[in-house]
Amino acid sequence: MTDRSQPDTPQALTEAAKGRNLGEALRYVREWWTGHVIREIDQSEVIERRYEDGRLSEHYLFMIAMSAGIAILGLLLSSPAVVIGAMLLSPLMGPIIALGFALAIGDWAWVKQSARTLLIGSVLAILLCACLVFLSPIQTITSEIAARTRPNLFDLFVALFSALAGAYAMIRGKEGAIVGVAIATALMPPLAVVGFGLATWNWTVFSGALLLFVTNFITIALTAFGMAKLYGFRNALSARNTMFQNVALLTVFLALAVPLGFSLQQIAWETNAQRIVRSAIREQFARPAQLDALEIDFASDPLDVSAIMFTPVIRPDAETVISRTLSERLGRPVALTLTQTQTETGAGAAERAQLSATREQELAAANARMKALVSRLSLAAGVDEGEVLIDPARRRALVRAKRLDGAPLAVYRTLEARIAATEPDWTIELIPPQAPLPRAIPFAEGAPDAAGSQALAVIGWAAQRSGRGVVLTGPADEAEAAAEVLRDAGVSVAIRPGVAPLRPGWDGEE
Repeated sequence: MTDRSQPDTPQALTEAAKGRNLGEALRYVREWWTGHVIREIDQSEVIERRYEDGRLSEHYLFMIAMSAGIAILGLLLSSPAVVIGAMLLSPLMGPIIALGFALAIGDWAWVKQSARTLLIGSVLAILLCACLVFLSPIQTITSEIAARTRPNLFDLFVALFSALAGAYAMIRGKEGAIVGVAIATALMPPLAVVGFGLATWNWTVFSGALLLFVTNFITIALTAFGMAKLYGFRNALSARNTMFQNVALLTVFLALAVPLGFSLQQIAWETNAQRIVRSAIREQFARPAQLDALEIDFASDPLDVSAIMFTPVIRPDAETVISRTLSERLGRPVALTLTQTQTETGAGAAERAQLSATREQELAAANARMKALVSRLSLAAGVDEGEVLIDPARRRALVRAKRLDGAPLAVYRTLEARIAATEPDWTIELIPPQAPLPRAIPFAEGAPDAAGSQALAVIGWAAQRSGRGVVLTGPADEAEAAAEVLRDAGVSVAIRPGVAPLRPGWDGEE
């Protein structure tokens, strides 16, 4: 009788041998890792060093303050070298790595200590940066600041690989590599930008930079946790609790990756769309036709594309054909404005090409400046760039700001003035949201004092921007004096008798 419990064919015997060999190989690797790698690690020494990194101390707070101050100055000056210097000084990596190790060994007292150290340091950095920005005469959004307001999935992977290197260096006692890790993860600059957003009441800047910091912080902590587990750092939790802990941490990591992935996907789509638009336009024109200028408004619906084409032969149907092609390739409606300019051939074509190149450079510079203005206005108003209205012919820019909790009208007037000061050739109008006027207009010796003059300036500006009338309630002589100032500014004013102090209000509101 044949024993069916054993493999009786060459193929079955081969598969069984492969299974045994694979199992033996895995067992060998596990034994080698345990005996030759983990055994060399002095876990008590590593934990003791990491415990010191997670402790709140005077040195930690001082270095946080110095790093934050250098970071915000580098961001305001748009100096990468100064920003890198702040990264080197920042001690934030210590408590974050310590938090990961504390999670790995299940020391919840250590977890609380590391989290407390990180929280106090982060709040200190944000408040210090906010104070410096508030006192600074420079409050424009530089390229260094804008670069840290739109995190994507690449930022998560930078933090992941940097944390792997940092945790390995700390476990293996090669902490000299931490300098490079500190530069790669860039923990302090995002916190400085959070302080900038807080000082300027800009939610877009605040939330974008905060998301970047949280991305780096969580990724580093979870990676340190994983590396500690890999090198044999264990906890006293049950198998069920350990599995729950692992699943919870993995869920947090994936939940963070989803919005960053969408952000990266949008950036990649916009880059690819620019390439597709250029290709589709050039396909319809033979050489020596040249694409002179191209602008794409990704916030509009349908997608707004405008281009200038220098060509020896005018094609009346080109705009219709290209619009249809772009709609098919991009998968969304496209509104194309194509300006065709007929060029000469031969020597004339060469001159036109040279002229076109010069003009393209000038237009590129003008467009870059205009886009930078749109970006600054959208960030200042807390709205998308598509909500900023631009009239290049009249050099006029207009945006309606979102309401910021607790922000008086003077804040919006200051934001407009700062942006207008950097663009003297443009008319900048930031329309404030509906908000109450200053509570009173102080007078001294029959005339508005310094605070009263400031209040009148804010009232006149807000009334002009919103197109509303103003009602002044108070003593007749003070009301007339204030009304004269506002009428000179083109504001409709009504006067009601009342007692001091002189109180302004919107016409039509009780």
